[in-house]
Amino acid sequence: NIKKVYPLAQLVRETLIETHDILETLPTKKEKQDHIDRVEKCLKEQYTPVVKKLSRSQGRLLVKLIDRECGQTSYEMVQAFIGPLRAGVYQVLAGLFGNSLTKHYDPEGDDRFTERIVKMVESGQI
Repeated sequence: NIKKVYPLAQLVRETLIETHDILETLPTKKEKQDHIDRVEKCLKEQYTPVVKKLSRSQGRLLVKLIDRECGQTSYEMVQAFIGPLRAGVYQVLAGLFGNSLTKHYDPEGDDRFTERIVKMVESGQI
């Protein structure tokens, strides 16, 4: 599962950094919102089929690995970019499938085995 979802978490990190950098250069709030809307549409078109094929356990793992890679929960990212209302809607939808966008990654606690496997994947051992 980690080998399948870890690249997606890395992609989220890269997209987040790139989007943030672009938003910093845009002068008006409208231009920033237009850019966010374009990025969201493009990401939905490209990755909805991939994410829909994930199992529930892979989805939970992806949420935690996004927190690991980005240093903030999926909920916090959605809230910052597209607002608290939609973040709440996405959190409710995730809850219906047994997930939570607010889960934090704990590399020394609950997620210590996941962290070990991620480091093995990063080093090329797996």
